[in-house]
Amino acid sequence: MKNSFFKQLKRRNRTEVKSHIPFRLNFLFFIVFVLFLSLVIRLAYLQIIHLDFFEDKVKWGQKNIVENNAPRGMIYDASGQVLVGNRSKPAVIYTKKAGMTAQEILDVSRQLTQILAIKAEDLSERDLKDYWLADENNLAEARKRLTEKEKVNDKGALISAADEYQLLTEKVTPEEIQFDEEELKVASVFKRINGAYALTPVIIKNEDVTPEEIAQIGESVAEIPGISTGMDWDREYPQGDALRSILGTVSSEKTGLPQEEAEEYLKKGYARNDRVGLSYLEKQYEPVLRGTKSKSEVTINQQNEIEKQEEITEGKKGQNVKLTIDIEFQKQVADIVRRNYQQLIYNGKARYSDGAYAVVLNPQTGDVLAMVGLSHDPETQELTDDTLGTINKAFVPGSVIKGATVMAGFEQNILPQNDVMIDEPLRFGEGAGDVKSSLFNQYGRVPLNTVDALTVSSNVYMMKIVLKMMGVEYHPGMNLPERTDVYDTLRGTFKEYGLGDKTGIDLPGESTGLAPTDFYDEKGNLKPGKMGNLLDLSFGNYDTYTPMQLAQYVATIANDGVRVAPRVVEGVYDNNESGGLGEPVEVKETKVMNEVKAKEHISVVQEGFYNVVNGTDYRRTGRALQGGKYVISAKTGTAETQIPNPDNPNDVIRLVNSSMVAYAPQENPELAVSVIIPHIQDESDALHAVMTKEIFNAYYDYKH
Repeated sequence: MKNSFFKQLKRRNRTEVKSHIPFRLNFLFFIVFVLFLSLVIRLAYLQIIHLDFFEDKVKWGQKNIVENNAPRGMIYDASGQVLVGNRSKPAVIYTKKAGMTAQEILDVSRQLTQILAIKAEDLSERDLKDYWLADENNLAEARKRLTEKEKVNDKGALISAADEYQLLTEKVTPEEIQFDEEELKVASVFKRINGAYALTPVIIKNEDVTPEEIAQIGESVAEIPGISTGMDWDREYPQGDALRSILGTVSSEKTGLPQEEAEEYLKKGYARNDRVGLSYLEKQYEPVLRGTKSKSEVTINQQNEIEKQEEITEGKKGQNVKLTIDIEFQKQVADIVRRNYQQLIYNGKARYSDGAYAVVLNPQTGDVLAMVGLSHDPETQELTDDTLGTINKAFVPGSVIKGATVMAGFEQNILPQNDVMIDEPLRFGEGAGDVKSSLFNQYGRVPLNTVDALTVSSNVYMMKIVLKMMGVEYHPGMNLPERTDVYDTLRGTFKEYGLGDKTGIDLPGESTGLAPTDFYDEKGNLKPGKMGNLLDLSFGNYDTYTPMQLAQYVATIANDGVRVAPRVVEGVYDNNESGGLGEPVEVKETKVMNEVKAKEHISVVQEGFYNVVNGTDYRRTGRALQGGKYVISAKTGTAETQIPNPDNPNDVIRLVNSSMVAYAPQENPELAVSVIIPHIQDESDALHAVMTKEIFNAYYDYKH
């Protein structure tokens, strides 16, 4: 009984399990059917109802962002006149699609030369070979010229595509790259497009684009995807050549980034064909003058063709730079220098002269008010602008630097206030050179205090200061001690005034002048005359200085011993609504380089400079500056120089450098001036003084 019961129970459980299986399976089939039906409905919804939408999605498949250059900022003078601006001009622009083959570039180039008047460029041999190989038939022909050995490397593997192409260029014959004018035009366009990055706009033509050509481009957009018209710009100079050399230059779209700095610019987000400042202010203020590029969204279809381009971010013109120089005053100073120098030429005294240079500074702020350089070609007598010569050409200046020698004496505590010393011809023993004397006193003995020494320009007083620095007193026939260290001491003081040191001007490439240090020969023996040269240094007849250094030197004296850096840039300015000079973004602060030592004695030098012009001593050297619109303080300079005689290699021609440094007025000085005229026959015309006086008068008229 019991066993029978359990058998029946097991049989019933198996029956119940079997009855549940078909139900679960049927339910699973139903779920699958519902999901499959949903998928069919969804596909029908996408492929039938929204077919057009998704076809467009495929057609307009890829979107990229491209950038276009914005106009460069402008450079203004102190009064707001434009010195460097932008001249807009229409341009034809091509945006190269991604993956474009050389044959496709060739085809586009041919199309463009059919509708544009293109000028053939100067093309290199490699450019011409690239153009020839762009044709697929030519490429195939060149490949046939490769030997089996050339096709593989040393390991027997096929060479890379780059190595193969290099070999192919070598297989192109000179005869195959002899093209007529029309082909050279196509090759010029090919070179431009071929050298561009994908999706980077490249200018095809930006000179003399006609309305007809613009219309033709508009009609050809469908046939030549990527072509468009736009605006380009050139730098223009409304004031002509005035200050051109310090303003600098900008690269063209064709030349793009300078090769030696390309990697650095690319890291900053530049494209290879971007225009950048190449020199001076354009380069120095590149981050400011550079505009903010506009951004456009470019849509590309399945054929990698540009179908649509829409601007999404507007570009912004670069910020502007404003100078401290008023162009009208600059032109007046340039006219003063040129007119007087031409008088020297007319008088026959500038036959061997390099030119003439003048710098005008505000001694309290360092503002450069004018900087004029005039280069003279002795062969042709041609005069050309050499503004940069004021910072990168150095000359022996003569006695203008005697104020710094006096201050060296005060610094070393060897010169009591207004100490009296005897001006007399100095005769030294072997190795010191000829007899050394002052120009005004070549035979007698004249007692002078410090102010008098500056007034009459005593060379001997300065030499005796240096003798004291050597630790000796003068006596006839003495030998000079071997104290080359005094060179460093004296030059150290000179540098406090900017002589022989960087002035700190906000322009690149300034020279510090020449300060010889070759005191000893290869055996360690003191070279003959070197200690005598130290005496020459004391009155400005040894080291060389730039006109800008001389201007900073006299400005430091005028400014009570505070040396400030010259500056040509007053500030950076934004654009106003019309694109002109707007509100200041950054105003350059006056930069104090240093204060001179022994400042408490600077008044002695100031008094001496005042007496050079306005004193009562008949021997004073600056009388020609009297009677102007300012009461001027000044120091004159004459340095004896020589050049090889072009007519006799065994002879020299003795010349002089004529110089002047000056400031005015005595209290609260407004301007400091340096003038130097190198290598003239003589300075009997005193044109360095005439130039200086006229510059002060011109500034007075400009200010009032």
